Amino acid sequence: MHVKNLIIGAGPTGLGAARRLAELDENDFLVLERSGHAGGLAASFRDGAGFTWDIGGHVVFSHYEYFDRLVEDVLGDEFLEHERIARVRMAGGWVDYPFQNNLRQLPPELAWQCVRGLLPENRPQAKPRNFGQWIDHVFGPGIARLFMRPYNFKVWATPPEEMAFDWIGERVSVVELAGVLENLVLGRADAAWGPNRTFRFPLAGGTGEIFRRMADRLGGRVRYNETAWKIDAAKKLLLTREGGTYTYDNLLSTGPLDKLVLELLDACGGELRNAARALAHNSVYVAGVGVDGLRNDPTCWMYFPEDAAPFYRLTNFHNYSPRNAGRPGASRALMAETSFSEHKPEDTAKLMDKTIDGLVNTTMMHGEERAKVLSTWETTVEYGYPVPTLERDAALSVLQPWLAARNIFSRGRFGGWKYEVANMDHSVMQGVEWAERMVLGTAERTYTVEEHERCNNVFRAA
Repeated sequence: MHVKNLIIGAGPTGLGAARRLAELDENDFLVLERSGHAGGLAASFRDGAGFTWDIGGHVVFSHYEYFDRLVEDVLGDEFLEHERIARVRMAGGWVDYPFQNNLRQLPPELAWQCVRGLLPENRPQAKPRNFGQWIDHVFGPGIARLFMRPYNFKVWATPPEEMAFDWIGERVSVVELAGVLENLVLGRADAAWGPNRTFRFPLAGGTGEIFRRMADRLGGRVRYNETAWKIDAAKKLLLTREGGTYTYDNLLSTGPLDKLVLELLDACGGELRNAARALAHNSVYVAGVGVDGLRNDPTCWMYFPEDAAPFYRLTNFHNYSPRNAGRPGASRALMAETSFSEHKPEDTAKLMDKTIDGLVNTTMMHGEERAKVLSTWETTVEYGYPVPTLERDAALSVLQPWLAARNIFSRGRFGGWKYEVANMDHSVMQGVEWAERMVLGTAERTYTVEEHERCNNVFRAA
């Protein structure tokens, strides 16, 4: 079968591309999805007790008018709008997010450690060369020790010295001494930072409801249970594990870029394979715990830098929509995320028990509520976050031009491997802008690849 525009993956990027192609009256396209459902990492699942769970704590916010209109078109009025309430668990209490903007809520001795560390003479002044040095340079030893270093290791499962820092942008609130002191002395709250301070969420069905509806509108142009197996770039030929044979003019791959090169593509040279091996990611274990009974807690999500819990983030998922709970209005849906990697190993078989212990340790459950657990749900995500390592950009500058020269385009959270443009809206728009490039010849804006010097031919084959 020949398809002009062949798309691998019915996640946000693949469906965004397919939707835009249809809008542009380019109807010669097909989406191949290896699983039996749409959504990819943004899919949602309903357990046997009636609780709905996402693959992590997604929220719907946007940098794009197109994405806003898409959500409104797909969901109609079936969504809720929220003001973000987020907190950090620290020293037996809670600090409003962003932590570094709300030091007044710490015990006085810890607040002073943070402020003292911000004094210029206590912070390294040399230009940072990695994320770890950047943390120390910007935040000083107090905030670094209490929050930035332990939290980021729990998230990335990667030493910060192995990571770059030019990805940060709006991802991290950068603090200034004057602002910290002003908030501290005046006792002023500062919790409005960031692009997700307001967000939307589907009334029912979790985040995945957006992508289920998008896929449904495409009908038979989405083929489920079709797993890309081998790609011959020279012949523009794709074979599926189920026996399908497809030729194409343009191929959009939204799966992991390293797997595309190392497992799917035939006849890749040593430099290309070495570049693919240089890409790093963590894995994430997501645990859903449904608990009988409510409590007066409007918090949306919480961060956990300390060792009292294995998870780095916990979502009050019932606060996103009461229909996420098995007994709406009478039960809580607590969703926890724990990362792991070779740098931070975890025994996933024990993580549900450790998660419940952590909920009790951090007061998110009372000890007697162990007997009130209505449901537990878990999933292990092999590819959790694309880690922005020091080698990433050089690797992408080798991989992406080689692929594009052969009309293969790798986009999306792991297709593009750029965490800084890997939000849900970014991912959809990567697909939208690829479709516009194919049909209209316009330049992509969300996902770009810089040409980097390949120092010492680092990816050359031995």
